[in-house]
Amino acid sequence: MGLILNEYRYYCKLYTDYEDYPAYFSFIDNLFFTGPKAEVDSVTSNQANKDDSLHVSSAFPIKMGKVSEAYIAAKRHYIDSFYNKNIKSPFYSGSFIVVKNGRVLYEDYQGYANVKTGQKIDAKTPIHLASVSKVLTCTAILRLVQHDNIMLDQKVTDWLPKFPYPNTTIRTLLNHRSGLQHYSNFPGLMKKRWDRKKILTNTDVYNLLVQNKFRLVTPNDTHFDYCNTNYIILALIIEKATGLNYRRAMQELVFKPLGMKNSYVFNYDTDRETASKSYRGNNIFPWDQFDNLYGDKNIYSTPRDLVKFDMGCYSPDFIDQNLLQQAYFGYSAGKLAKPIKDYGLGMRMRFLPPTGEKMIYHNGWWHGNNTSFIPVRKDTVTVICLGNKYSNRPYSALSMVSSLFYKKKTEIETPVPTEQELQDLEKRAQ
Repeated sequence: MGLILNEYRYYCKLYTDYEDYPAYFSFIDNLFFTGPKAEVDSVTSNQANKDDSLHVSSAFPIKMGKVSEAYIAAKRHYIDSFYNKNIKSPFYSGSFIVVKNGRVLYEDYQGYANVKTGQKIDAKTPIHLASVSKVLTCTAILRLVQHDNIMLDQKVTDWLPKFPYPNTTIRTLLNHRSGLQHYSNFPGLMKKRWDRKKILTNTDVYNLLVQNKFRLVTPNDTHFDYCNTNYIILALIIEKATGLNYRRAMQELVFKPLGMKNSYVFNYDTDRETASKSYRGNNIFPWDQFDNLYGDKNIYSTPRDLVKFDMGCYSPDFIDQNLLQQAYFGYSAGKLAKPIKDYGLGMRMRFLPPTGEKMIYHNGWWHGNNTSFIPVRKDTVTVICLGNKYSNRPYSALSMVSSLFYKKKTEIETPVPTEQELQDLEKRAQ
């Protein structure tokens, strides 16, 4: 169906400008990409009022069990203790939520989206997701696979003919086994030819690969090497496959069908003043030449919107469940008998001792933004911690999840104060 849509767009573009008919094409896009418009109760037995502040509704019909008050009380006590000890501090700024079956178990917002203006972070404040954006980019790709627009093992050159690595597939971009050079290494590779003042676009990164044919770090599909360049190229494939720019495509494929009304892809030209800032201490991180790139990062969202996303992933009406399982299958650990870490398609995983039970998640870091997205599928729980003030505290949410929902006392990420936090403490003591 998706291929037919693209052919239709192609012939229409021969005769007119697509942008002149947004309403008409919006109807065509919705026909293929969006889901139910009306929100439905995610937990009928536990959600008499959709507007209840303690619930998050799903845009797709899903069946989830009742959350008892005894369960809520028991979990909330542990979460509150952990959160106040390990995450909440004068050095943390951000948003935190734990939800089961659409029922909010715990939620907190603190700090500032903009210290200068006094704008505080609340439930509707989008924060830069950093690499958690990869989870959403991957989902857009999977939905295009579901609509027969693309295939996971299709060559990148089918979509980007000048791409200089003929063996690279969409799957090896998703699971970081392409061996592509990191775009952050381009300045060192190009040396005096590198323009440090140029604000790069995704197309610029692609053209630099085409022009320079940088050697692969490892041959395609032989080793895992986490590389942001992979998701830059995936965003371009999304644009080619949909005929839309990435910002619009993400709205049509993910945000709009799931009712993620406070989520968007950052636009460097128009959003720098209004987007939530990122900090180290009380200093705003400056923009750099990589801040206009998307796919690997640059999605802004809220915890409640990410809960809507995670709940949508339980519905076959949003994403085919067999296809989704391929995202949760590990590709990077190889033949290790007892791997500790692995990576699927846009999703990280840890194998917890002593049984090797798998926990899936994705962290993110960009400038002062540190983020953690942890879907606990065996318990239909979602844990999200977003921070916009440089700190490793959001990553400690993994330890909370492993001990509370997996019954593993192993510390995954120890919330040790960052260097900046220690410096601030020393200054206060003087």
